[in-house]
Amino acid sequence: MPLPPALSRPLTLPVVGSPLFIASGPELVTAQCQAGVIGSFPALNARPASLLSDWLDRITEENAAYAAAHPHAVVAPFAVNQIVHRSNDRLEPDMDVIVKHRVPIVITSLGARPEINDAVHSYGGIVLHDVTSNEFARKAIEKGADGIIAVAAGAGGHAGTQSPFALVQEIREWFDGPLLMSGAIAHGRSILAALAAGADLAYIGSAFLATAEANNPPAYKQMIVDSTAKDIVYSNLFTGVHGNYLRGSITAAGLDPDDLPESDPSAMDFGSGGNTEARAWKDIWGSGQGIGAVKQRLTVADLITTFRTQYEAAARALDARTSLHAAAPATT
Repeated sequence: MPLPPALSRPLTLPVVGSPLFIASGPELVTAQCQAGVIGSFPALNARPASLLSDWLDRITEENAAYAAAHPHAVVAPFAVNQIVHRSNDRLEPDMDVIVKHRVPIVITSLGARPEINDAVHSYGGIVLHDVTSNEFARKAIEKGADGIIAVAAGAGGHAGTQSPFALVQEIREWFDGPLLMSGAIAHGRSILAALAAGADLAYIGSAFLATAEANNPPAYKQMIVDSTAKDIVYSNLFTGVHGNYLRGSITAAGLDPDDLPESDPSAMDFGSGGNTEARAWKDIWGSGQGIGAVKQRLTVADLITTFRTQYEAAARALDARTSLHAAAPATT
């Protein structure tokens, strides 16, 4: 199945920047789009809710102005993430704003609802739904999603436990539509691996947390640079949904990262204010396992240039290896 226009237009790299709690805002999204990869942000990052319309106007206008000033540049579309959970009391009003602005790509999380998909389809937009299992992927497509984001083991924030190779393989056995792979992707070599595994695009979050344009605190950015996979803790304590977090931020909050209690999933609260306890977790910082590849704090443009250099080098090396194996005589 060919990719829809929003995903098939030219990109610098086959990458979607995932929506990052706190960190993703107009500065990061426009930098991603203007570097030629799809940028995104969670609607709930725009607080108060009235800011959402302003953010969408700003992103649209700045990307259009950049494209006009740089006619040969690749300027990618953008996406907005909606938390489709019963506690999100902003869902319907935020959807009204999204429809009004005709957001090209909507990423849905924590629930698949046909009426949300229908609203996006009403103006020609597409919906990508993030899942942690093959079963959830089937349900999302049955309810009208256009594509799937396989959020596998090692991904930052809310993440599953299955290998990205296993999860993508299972989904590809029955689904030939848009498929993105997430899970410890922070190097150009890993972007190429996502495509080789069967995905159409790589879904990258944690590497962007250390960029100049990200809206997270400097200490958070530096912890991304200083940490590796061993510094990631998987827990459902902080939101009620299992996810990956930086060990250093858990320790700084006065908790033992090796002895965290289990949370009751019914305590999830993604409302406009959230509950008091949830707000206390603002200094618990999400991150995926791929951050060992993040060696310095760069601008988004420089990060994408680095990714592209790595991606092209990996593609050449892989081509040389596969050519060598193809030329080797078959054994009996």
